[in-house]
Amino acid sequence: MRGATMKRSIAGLAITFFAGLAPHALRAANPPDAPSVILIQNATVLTVSHGTIGHGSILIKDGKIVEVGQSIKAPKDAQIIDAAGQFVMPGIIDCHSHIAVDGSVNEGSVSVSSMANIAEVIDSDDIDIYRDLAGGVTTANILHGSANAIGGQTEVIKLRWGQPAAKLPFEGALPGIKFALGENPKRSNFSIPGQPKRYPATRMGVEETIRGAFTEARDYKKTWDDYHKRVSAVEKNLIPPRRDLKLDPLVEVLEGKRYVHSHCYREDEILMLLRVAKEFGFKIRTFQHVLEGYKVADELAAAGVGASTFSDWWAYKVEAYDAIPYNAALMTRRGVNVSINSDDAEEATHLNQEAAKSMKFGGLSHEEALKLVTLNPAMQLGIDKRVGSIDVGKDADLVIYNHDPLSAYAVVQKTLIDGRVYFDRQRDIAQRSEREKEKKALIEKEKKSAEKKPDVTVPIGPKPDEKKPDAKKPEEKKPEEKKPEEKPKPPALVSSTGGAE
Repeated sequence: MRGATMKRSIAGLAITFFAGLAPHALRAANPPDAPSVILIQNATVLTVSHGTIGHGSILIKDGKIVEVGQSIKAPKDAQIIDAAGQFVMPGIIDCHSHIAVDGSVNEGSVSVSSMANIAEVIDSDDIDIYRDLAGGVTTANILHGSANAIGGQTEVIKLRWGQPAAKLPFEGALPGIKFALGENPKRSNFSIPGQPKRYPATRMGVEETIRGAFTEARDYKKTWDDYHKRVSAVEKNLIPPRRDLKLDPLVEVLEGKRYVHSHCYREDEILMLLRVAKEFGFKIRTFQHVLEGYKVADELAAAGVGASTFSDWWAYKVEAYDAIPYNAALMTRRGVNVSINSDDAEEATHLNQEAAKSMKFGGLSHEEALKLVTLNPAMQLGIDKRVGSIDVGKDADLVIYNHDPLSAYAVVQKTLIDGRVYFDRQRDIAQRSEREKEKKALIEKEKKSAEKKPDVTVPIGPKPDEKKPDAKKPEEKKPEEKKPEEKPKPPALVSSTGGAE
């Protein structure tokens, strides 16, 4: 996560017509059901995996691509999308996103927050889902923030706008976990007033935090392995080890059941985490940001690690000073699987243009540039058998542009997920006036409602049931107290002198 979201001030410039609209109004634009058969025809089809098909067609059935080619006959009852003069490419995949999260993306109170899970706070009403759909994004890797050396668990989602949160996760995608190195987890740039400094405060402390956590996880795993062996041996009266929600996800990392996505910048910390991973026998799936990746590209390629970077962001903090716009191309040329990500809701609306920059800075081909936001991130997330290219058998996650997607003039016309149109520019334009009327009506209704409300101004002076300070209370008659009965005194003793003792 970047130290500051530098582009928030211009968020939505490319798609300003979404600003201020209520999510429920936009949801109404989506049909409840998609037709089972769709034929997109007369388009330039950018398959990404096997070249470009001019005047091509794509046949979709039950959300899957069943045929791709030039001469496809429309089945009976198929919905026809005439894309003459337009371009179709696979849906864009953002490997680093923080949209659709209810609340903060950081559980920053502890250095290891692996028990926290983004899947539990997915917000399907976040308007950024719709805005990113309008930019051609169909899948996003929703990451925990970078406040911790080991952060929370991550979730891959499809941008199925209008569906409940439970329908957003990408079925079958392996879960991940967020690590972070450098300035953010050691808190170089901020502190919380009134709270003591949190460990770690140095890069070496970050390394030892990760090493310490995995030492615990390895011992914890051995305890459970020993228990399961004893269960298999049919031992009786066994007591299972105590569950540790912090260590469970780290055991999954050790077992290869959870991907590690690590925020990083500098070459030294990249090499450090590769050494730690080797020490404990797990793999880093992707380095995120990885702005000095070009310096250690051979090491990244040898380790089989993916790199998900920015197109040309640099110098927004000290550890980003050595970033260069050639980073993606240089790593690609050295054999690293590279993707371009957003880390920002607004940036995600034009990831196609961010990918195009690699053609200028580094000389990547048209197809290589497209892969940076389609097939490559799909491979990094382990979902390339389902998405990332236009091939038979894959999910019908597609984007239709009016121009070549790598052109600055390209505008998304339709975005499909699982064969369903979730964004349609013409439909959106047609419904804007209606939504604006609805918005004005709701505002007017709210004003009238406020006018009808009774005056709830607090009166000056004492409350009705309070007495003025100078008002005297009437004296209350106290019940007469009964005096105790006097008992007869015993006779006084007379001394020999005749006086009383």
